[in-house]
Amino acid sequence: MSIIPERLLRTGTTDLLTRIGLVLAGVALIAVVGRLAVTTPDAAIILAVAVLAMGVTAVQPGLIPLAVLPLLLVVLRVGGGGVDLSLSDFALAAAAVPALLLARRPFSAGLRAVLWASAVYQFATLITVVNNPYTANAVEWAHAWMLVSGSLLVGWAVGANGHARTGLRLLIGTIAVLATITVVEGLIHIAHGDLSPVYPSFPYGMHKNFAGTVCAMGAVMVYARPAWGGINRRWSFVLMGMMLTAVLLTQSRQAVIGLVAAVFVLVLRSRTDRRRSKLVLLLVAPLVLFVTNLVQDQVQSGNQFNSVFQRLTWFQDSMTVWSSDPWFGVGLRWWYTDRFPFQFQPPNAEIEVLTSAGAVGLAAFVLLMVVALRVAWRMDPAYGSLAVAVLVSRIVQGQFDLFWSAVQGSLPFLVLGLCLGAKWCSEQRESSEARAPEPAGAPHPAGLLQTPGAAR
Repeated sequence: MSIIPERLLRTGTTDLLTRIGLVLAGVALIAVVGRLAVTTPDAAIILAVAVLAMGVTAVQPGLIPLAVLPLLLVVLRVGGGGVDLSLSDFALAAAAVPALLLARRPFSAGLRAVLWASAVYQFATLITVVNNPYTANAVEWAHAWMLVSGSLLVGWAVGANGHARTGLRLLIGTIAVLATITVVEGLIHIAHGDLSPVYPSFPYGMHKNFAGTVCAMGAVMVYARPAWGGINRRWSFVLMGMMLTAVLLTQSRQAVIGLVAAVFVLVLRSRTDRRRSKLVLLLVAPLVLFVTNLVQDQVQSGNQFNSVFQRLTWFQDSMTVWSSDPWFGVGLRWWYTDRFPFQFQPPNAEIEVLTSAGAVGLAAFVLLMVVALRVAWRMDPAYGSLAVAVLVSRIVQGQFDLFWSAVQGSLPFLVLGLCLGAKWCSEQRESSEARAPEPAGAPHPAGLLQTPGAAR
């Protein structure tokens, strides 16, 4: 009888066949590159990069998803004509392919649950894609699937392959760079007497709400500070201060509210990975007053075109759009069409889904969010606290801002997949250590239980 479990034999055979297939495909691509190098140099370069990526993936499946992580925070637009995507979207797609083909298996129960919930949401929104055939509708359907399932798989690939610490540091480091740029530009504006919200302009133009929400999620990640992330207390204070300052300079109200909500949940959560003083709630209370004063100033200004009154108008117009098809919606990204006199993306997650995919799509969306939160909440707090904090921050932000946008939509699920993968990798390591053979000459545990008389 074989001493190797049948499951491990099947897994090993599948991995071997996959690697052999990659090698054969790589050889075929090399031959094609050699041919195209003479006739079409540009195509040859693209294929050569593909061959290199396949080789790297075969050697270390988690390396490409890990290397792509900083690009997932780049919101530079590279699409148009109904295919309005960002560099982050293309980078996510490029990382999701190797993550899907060579991801560590079996997937954990939590990861499978969120992937199934994502599939339910995609099926529910497929109805509106069929009912409303236009390019932006189909593109957004695939885009939303990639933001959820693609991000989960990329995070899982990084964490399950043992790169969770490096991956988390890359994400926080990239957000820290964005925060530094925002703070520097904000100080320059203040020096010139300009106290208006900061829209970062280097190395490309960014909206204040993008910079604010991303820096807020970065501050939440630093505050959660899981032990496996390897971020010491001193650095956490520096990073937290920089990111919080960036959030305040952008004057992004939804970012502040999301940050406060995440801190509130972490502090009051009874089952956690470390003690967090409730005095922190007194420190974040002024942030709530900051947002309240900003809203009061806009309401008292009487300007019907400021962001507060504009949102109220958009909410009313959204209900008009929803009434066109209450059950299945009028199509994803309907504001890209000329079917309605309104050209705006609803600044609320549920209202956007309600107008786009109707009551059926909204029910599936709520299910997806509940399942994701439940999986993160039930996870070991050493890993789950980070995922809970980022998800809560994003969901709260989405009540006052666009939800299905590239970076803000993918980052929470990326972090959730990273935490699930890190936990799975830790469990596999502990299981391997438990099965490791004892060193030669070590006393048998039973011998330690013998009585002195029996030993003689």
